Amino acid sequence: MSHMPQQAALSKCPSCAEPLEPGDRYCGACGYDLSVVPAPPQDHPTLTMNASGRSAPGGVAWPVAPEPDSSGTPAAVHLPTDLPGTDSGGAPLPAPAPAADPAAPGVRFDRPQEPEEYRLQAPDPRVAAESAPTAETPQVCVACRAGRVDDDGYCENCGHAQPRERDHMERESGPIAAVSDRGLRHHRNEDAFAVGHTALPDGSPAAVAVVCDGVSSATRPDEASLAASQAAGEALLSALPRGTHPQQAMHEAIVAASQAVNALVGEPAGDREHAPHQNAPACTIVGAVVTSGLLVVGWVGDSRAYWVPVDRGAPSARLTEDDSWAAQMVAAGLMTEAEAYADERAHAITGWLGADAYELEPHTASFKPDRPGVVVVCTDGLWNYAETAEEMAEAMPLDAAVRPLHSARVLVGHALDGGGHDNVTVAVVPFPAPPQGAGSA
Repeated sequence: MSHMPQQAALSKCPSCAEPLEPGDRYCGACGYDLSVVPAPPQDHPTLTMNASGRSAPGGVAWPVAPEPDSSGTPAAVHLPTDLPGTDSGGAPLPAPAPAADPAAPGVRFDRPQEPEEYRLQAPDPRVAAESAPTAETPQVCVACRAGRVDDDGYCENCGHAQPRERDHMERESGPIAAVSDRGLRHHRNEDAFAVGHTALPDGSPAAVAVVCDGVSSATRPDEASLAASQAAGEALLSALPRGTHPQQAMHEAIVAASQAVNALVGEPAGDREHAPHQNAPACTIVGAVVTSGLLVVGWVGDSRAYWVPVDRGAPSARLTEDDSWAAQMVAAGLMTEAEAYADERAHAITGWLGADAYELEPHTASFKPDRPGVVVVCTDGLWNYAETAEEMAEAMPLDAAVRPLHSARVLVGHALDGGGHDNVTVAVVPFPAPPQGAGSA
């Protein structure tokens, strides 16, 4: 239950300090009305719990309050704002904010009046410098060196078409190298390649080269060759370190390349509407894997692989058989090789990668050369000018095994000097000296 507070009895008059008797209602000296409740004294926090310093119950030693000194004037009390402040370096602090308006207790008005519209915060110059778009330098024509190149890749001054990124490509990866060129007659390069090197589970090295030739009569042949070469290269470099046999890895890589080309049919969907007479994206493929003592090739179409030994006294060899009309005529005994390849139908291919291919038949073969040499992996843009194995060996520099990039450049130059009627792509893969006792597979 609650209680109302009661006033304590006074011992002396609050007005004249005259002693009072219990029960007095008025001061006998001055007549002060003792029933009037005086104003309560100002509240101050308690500094100590017991001034004597005796331990409080529970054994806690509370601090002892100092005895008040009534003989002298107490020291002046300073507020924090009365003392000059400095920062950590000794410099004076900024001037304090204006004092609060006493007319409105409990509300601070020392904050500046807020404007009707807020100004945006100034951007951080470091962030602005990073995000600021860099001014692109206009591309200058490679022919006249004066005109600016428009968005379509032509010079606004002389009209010369500028080279595309894929017009000429060169790449080295460990001991192998590849070069691809648009040629002298085509408006774009529809060839693509992938090269790489890795290690087998036993730590021995393995080199990989894949070359693809887009079928010009198909839709987006340049995209087909690029997708196929990348998919096959990635599949080989992933399977070989896991211990997959190189010939099996080559078969799986060709299947992966075929699936990558098939996936292009629906990208974009409007291609068939704009070009209903064209076939689905398609390309040929040829690849080689070189390990210690083993050479594996795989192909679909008429791109080829050749063997050229370091000792040019030993015979060279073509390692692949074309999927073409001419090859079928020769295999059937209906024509000689010379007659078949002289026919205008010679280069009509009977096998390719693409959604409209009759069926996928990857060809693979493995060899165990008994001597060092190089493997030439190329499109028909090269072998049209060095068709036989002997002609390829003649066009190949003698130091090809130690200078594969230089040799690939020489072979591309050989095709361009011969007319460059097609895109030209070649990869040169050195084959090291095999272990003793290795023979032909």
